[in-house]
Amino acid sequence: MNKQLNPIQQQEKQSPGRLGTFAGVFTPSILTILGIILFLRLGYVTGSGGVGRALLIVAIANVITILTSQSLAAIATNLKVKGGGDYYLISRTLGVEFGGAIGIVLYLAQSVSVAFYCIGFAEALSAMLSPDFFLSSRLIAMLAVASIFVLAWLGADWATKFQYVVMILLVAALLSFFIGGIPRWQGHIFLANWSPDGVPQPFWVIFAIFFPAVTGFTQGVSMSGDLRDAGKSLPAGTFMAVGLSILVYLAVVIVFAGVLPNRVMMEDYQAIKLVSRYDFLIDAGVIAATLSSAMASFLGGPRILQSLAADKIFPILSPFAKGSGATNNPRRAVLLTSAVAVGVILLGQLNMVAGIVSMFFLISYGLLNYATWYEAHSESPSFRPRFRWFNKYLSLLGCLVCVGVIFALDLEYGLVAMAILAAIHQYVKSKAVPARWADSGRSHAMQVIRRQLLSTFGEPEHDRDWRPNILVFTKDSERRPHLLRFADWIGGTTGIISAVTLLEGSGLQVAKQKDAALGELNSCIRETGLKIFPLVVSGQDIVQTTETLLQGYGIGPLKGNTVLCNWYGETMTSFPGLTTMRYGSTLRLAFHNGYNLVVFHVDPLRTEHLLDPDKKERLIDVWWNNDASSRLMLLFAYLMTRSDLWAQASIRLLAVGESSDLAENITLVEQQLDDARISAQPVLVPDMRPETVIAQSGGADLVFLPFRIRKSMLTDTGGLSLERVLTRLPPAALVMAARDIDLDAEPEEGAAGQLAEALDTLHDAEKRLAKAMEQHQKNEKKLLAVEEQLAALTDSQNAAAREKIENQRGEIEHEIEESFRKEVREQTKVNEAMKQLKKLEDNKHKPDS
Repeated sequence: MNKQLNPIQQQEKQSPGRLGTFAGVFTPSILTILGIILFLRLGYVTGSGGVGRALLIVAIANVITILTSQSLAAIATNLKVKGGGDYYLISRTLGVEFGGAIGIVLYLAQSVSVAFYCIGFAEALSAMLSPDFFLSSRLIAMLAVASIFVLAWLGADWATKFQYVVMILLVAALLSFFIGGIPRWQGHIFLANWSPDGVPQPFWVIFAIFFPAVTGFTQGVSMSGDLRDAGKSLPAGTFMAVGLSILVYLAVVIVFAGVLPNRVMMEDYQAIKLVSRYDFLIDAGVIAATLSSAMASFLGGPRILQSLAADKIFPILSPFAKGSGATNNPRRAVLLTSAVAVGVILLGQLNMVAGIVSMFFLISYGLLNYATWYEAHSESPSFRPRFRWFNKYLSLLGCLVCVGVIFALDLEYGLVAMAILAAIHQYVKSKAVPARWADSGRSHAMQVIRRQLLSTFGEPEHDRDWRPNILVFTKDSERRPHLLRFADWIGGTTGIISAVTLLEGSGLQVAKQKDAALGELNSCIRETGLKIFPLVVSGQDIVQTTETLLQGYGIGPLKGNTVLCNWYGETMTSFPGLTTMRYGSTLRLAFHNGYNLVVFHVDPLRTEHLLDPDKKERLIDVWWNNDASSRLMLLFAYLMTRSDLWAQASIRLLAVGESSDLAENITLVEQQLDDARISAQPVLVPDMRPETVIAQSGGADLVFLPFRIRKSMLTDTGGLSLERVLTRLPPAALVMAARDIDLDAEPEEGAAGQLAEALDTLHDAEKRLAKAMEQHQKNEKKLLAVEEQLAALTDSQNAAAREKIENQRGEIEHEIEESFRKEVREQTKVNEAMKQLKKLEDNKHKPDS
């Protein structure tokens, strides 16, 4: 049976690449690089800037080409490169938004370049012809577009044959230049030309004149779809073209500078004829250079557009995806390219467009370098380029150099070009175009996650860092949307939420049920538009499976801390197969594993107003006991006001207190709210009995209530059943905190502050110990000096003097004893401080219980 091919495979089978490295990459690249700048502007660059600056300009320009070439070599040998060249490489690495933006600007830059080169051809030809020639430069340029259009229409094979003719003419012109210049080269002229005559032109003005010469080194990349082996041909052909062009440009600058004075090169754009042996070969070279560059752009631009259209990023471009013939020649795109070129020629405003187009090329080189660094920096196992001399930091350097040159050349044009690119990027992003390929974004994000997890693992936990990471246990599809929305309200913009479905059993049957349950979760999450992760877990025993999940959920410092489920009156909606007693036991199990408990009760008949976007006035009641659960409820209520639906909601804090001390109690609660930096209205209530709760909160939109687990039953704080209360309340969340969160935690508090204090204590103890040891050493030296004095006394000397020295020795010995005892005490303090520090360090790395 024949294997069915998808459309892409069919297209590849119908359009196999035919071109090799020389014809498909080296030839179009070298012919575009050795263009009109070489023949008509390199002499001016040398004369106006001097040999030293001219060589520096060539070097800086080619730093960009070399760095970008190594990036190109790496990324081209890591992917199976298809049609589209630069666009394909950037889009498959940075994603559809960057791909769409760079694809449009690259195509326009290539299309406009066709017009530039044809105008250059027309001006060069007009200078060779009689001033009375009947055709204007504009008409000659349009005829050139028409001629090249024919070759592009016939296909890359015909265009390549034409390029061989052009290459022969270019080689002949260069040989004529060197044959004429080398015998006339003189050292003293070269040295005289090292610096410019008079006031030199600004460096970046001269650089801007030269830089378009090197922008053609990626022309071969645009032919990627026509190559037999793009992975091998692109790096080899590009490096060959770049290397040879560097040698040619350096050699031409050196020969120019040793034959003609700076003034002549500055004043005569055709100074190359003054050096060349045969003038007519230079004329032929100029014509060949302009036409070859135009042809390379005419071949590359349509293929970028074809690849962009095939990716369906912009539906309006879809017709241009169709190719013709066995080589899939993009004839429709060729037609559009010729129309753009003719339009630019007729428009005539070339200087402004030329500046922006140069910026587009620089931006594409910068993005190509950035894409390669981005791919490598993600440390993805799939990044395995065959190019062995790749270094990701060189790619990053290439990107930075491109950005620097953009702003050095022309800040205004650079900003305009980047603004156009950014506008297209945002347009594609706003349209939420589905990607038809896997880019490096996810791999890079995973590497960032890994790096951040490792960096936070060594840091002590602090109440200021606390976020609700919620495990939502859900099984009933009818009640699931309300539960997931509530989870999103209390943690959606801050924490991480996982929707968990538990299944009992094992084997193939449960495996099928897991797939179905996962599909249901994904469907519900998509329909509600919530940022929640689905998770389905199965096991023989639900309680044991739950405990294993609670202990193992998370990675590194990112652990679950809150369990959310439905009220146990709807047991099947959270934990399947559990009785009411086992339900309470399972919640207690979660509590002992360090999870805060939140039980959500909602009457489906009373939920319409909850999701009404037009309802602005909403009320959240929090029943306050000034304990850990109260603070957690207050925090959840505040987090709800961060969501769009509850942004205008008011929070009311209902605290139990004596009416006789009303003012004092209210002041106390207000102070606590002020410390917590949460706006809420304190209300004093006599008690938290069921009838009081119903009377006070019956008109609220959502109620937070504390609860307890007593004998595996869920009760209020007074031990009374919650059944009667919940049925007469609006949606209610029962909360039981596993740990206390300090809502007014200072940065210096907690483990970090304790570590800092312990370090300070150790440092002070070490300073005191060092001082005590120094004093002890001084006393020992004093004792040694006194004993030497005693030894020097003779029996005949004054007995009073001996007695005086003896007394001094006694005092010093006493001081030595004291300093020794002090040294021991300080050493003990240092040891104790080190033990305390080690204890804190060990606790810092202990897993949460």
